[in-house]
Amino acid sequence: MRSSRLLLDTHALLFWLADDPALPRGVREKLAAPDTEVLVSAASLWEIAIKTRRGRLTGLEDYLAHHAELHREWGLVPVTMGLEDAVVAGRLRTEHTDPFDRMLVAQAMRLDALLVTRDAAIRSFWKGTYWE
Repeated sequence: MRSSRLLLDTHALLFWLADDPALPRGVREKLAAPDTEVLVSAASLWEIAIKTRRGRLTGLEDYLAHHAELHREWGLVPVTMGLEDAVVAGRLRTEHTDPFDRMLVAQAMRLDALLVTRDAAIRSFWKGTYWE
């Protein structure tokens, strides 16, 4: 059986961290499957840090301070942002302007991963998504 590679959109990561029921059971099961590689982008941590600084997110300071060790403990694989990711994200043919979403799509494309997202704007222009 081929293993699955899933890149978490920022909201999916937040739902997972909070054990929020907004993350569907099927997604949780797929993330927990032993043959699934779960990826977390630096773009998501950047977005979380910005929203935390602005007061739009709370309670994530400890996560931000200890993300590397927590990701290792949880089996999450970090994904850095590269120059090619930036070029691809900038060239995506869509009116969707959120730079974090564009970066996540570019990274999912490069990594041959499905992007775990419920974001309708992303799902409308790119079919490489996963949400049950």
